[in-house]
Amino acid sequence: MSDDGQVRTADHEPRWRVIAGRVLTALAFLLLLYAMVTPNQLSKLSPWAFLRIPVEALIGVALVLVLPPRPRKAVAIVGGVLLGLVAIFKAFDFGFYSAFDRGFDPMYDWDFLGPAVSIVREGFGQTGAVIAVIVAVLVAVGLLVLMVFAALRVTRLTVAHRTGAIRTLAVLSVIWVFCAAFGFPVASRSAAGYTYLQTRQVTHNIADARSFKDEVAVDAFRSSSDLLNGLRGKDVLFTFIESYGKVAISDPAIAPGVNSVLANGTTALRNAGFGVRSAFLTSPTFGGGSWLAHSTFQSGVWISNQHRYDSLVAGDRFTFSHAFKKSGWRTVGDLPENMYDWPEGKFYDYDKLYDSRNVGYKGPKYFYAQMPDQYTMSAFQRLERTPGHAPLMAEIDLVTSHTPWAPLPTMVDWDKVGDGSIFGPQPAAAKQPNDVWPDQGKIKAAYGQSIQYSLTTLIEYLQRHGDDNLVLVFLGDHQPQPIVSGEGASHDVPITLVAKDPAVLDRIAGWGWEDNLRPSDHAPVWPMSAFRDRFFTAFGPTTPPPSTQGIRPPG
Repeated sequence: MSDDGQVRTADHEPRWRVIAGRVLTALAFLLLLYAMVTPNQLSKLSPWAFLRIPVEALIGVALVLVLPPRPRKAVAIVGGVLLGLVAIFKAFDFGFYSAFDRGFDPMYDWDFLGPAVSIVREGFGQTGAVIAVIVAVLVAVGLLVLMVFAALRVTRLTVAHRTGAIRTLAVLSVIWVFCAAFGFPVASRSAAGYTYLQTRQVTHNIADARSFKDEVAVDAFRSSSDLLNGLRGKDVLFTFIESYGKVAISDPAIAPGVNSVLANGTTALRNAGFGVRSAFLTSPTFGGGSWLAHSTFQSGVWISNQHRYDSLVAGDRFTFSHAFKKSGWRTVGDLPENMYDWPEGKFYDYDKLYDSRNVGYKGPKYFYAQMPDQYTMSAFQRLERTPGHAPLMAEIDLVTSHTPWAPLPTMVDWDKVGDGSIFGPQPAAAKQPNDVWPDQGKIKAAYGQSIQYSLTTLIEYLQRHGDDNLVLVFLGDHQPQPIVSGEGASHDVPITLVAKDPAVLDRIAGWGWEDNLRPSDHAPVWPMSAFRDRFFTAFGPTTPPPSTQGIRPPG
């Protein structure tokens, strides 16, 4: 017992410091172990995932034991930084697998952080978004610093107990080799394998960037004339329904309500003289990244990452909007979700670009959606499809079905839509995100209701404003997030063409699409990049140029 009353060990160390040191050592060991063996998907996290022997630890200890002091410290610092980066990128993977059913691309996925911050801003305000960004940065920096300190602490412990460390290393190495030889998961090389895959992804991206220019440059339709003869005098609307994926018509927890809307809609449209044809397209993206799907659809080139998108919009690829404009149509882009200027819009060269600021909307917001889909279609009709208007081509985005699928609007009398003020009471009276999330059953129900709303909007719009000179193509941009679609779901989305003029449907008779708003499991499935060329072929000259793009996405 010391004079100050503290219990001391044989080397005069206060017991509390000994205990604290051991706790810190244990925490350092666990932090390093976490970085080395933790899976990069939340669904694979379990206590068993950490009962492994990481080969990276065995190699690290061996290096520490043979190196002199200065190189040993350098190895510990570099190793700590690398493990910190691995832990950070795995954290990104947690989010990306949850949202997009894929891992984080270290070269191209940084652009997704902006939309993520926007969603946080919508839910928690500007202050909440700023705090979230600051916290994320501090956590990332703190993780790097703590990982370096952990590596240095374990290194000092290893050197201080060299004999025990050598014996432990020998035993664990024998166990690791035995388990690896017989395929037991105890032998882990998770961190090394993860680093290799990330490096290979970067290498693949570099090669893909070089080949993409050649893909974009080849286009047999660019110089063709009379590409759209079969649509002369028609208004052609390409309408994307946010997150309208195959799961909406196939999942037993979602499909009954959606399929009922589609079945009733098919009957109603047939009775009104419309013909319908439906199939599936395979989207280049999943759970988000709508702009990748839109640009793939318009350009006939597979746009599956941000670099491809940035390269595309910096060039002069021939798109639907260019083709229609060249052939005499007025071209319109209607993006009601946009609250700011959209520089990439110059690539599409629309005659008119609408967003949330210039369609006269005076109603409430619905979390992400700046306005209900019904207002989007009503405003488009009022602003563009006026009596005697020139033929139109438009891409219209319907975003009510964007996550978090709450609050949701309800349909109102079309004659009373006006400036949208009629929707005023709806958001407050509807379910809020915290009423739905994170319960998967409630999320699926809300998602299904949002798709029903968007489909109902289009069906009623056709019944009210459809005529012989309207051709409506509506499709999903991608499947919803894995919490709805499930892990490993396909990238397929429904697509439907609706027209009253039988000559339009005759042009696509060879496509084999089904006569229903709901495509069956046996309906054709095309890459989304194939649609542009097949559309041009169907509605263009009698002898079309050979298709050169879009039939298959790159592997």
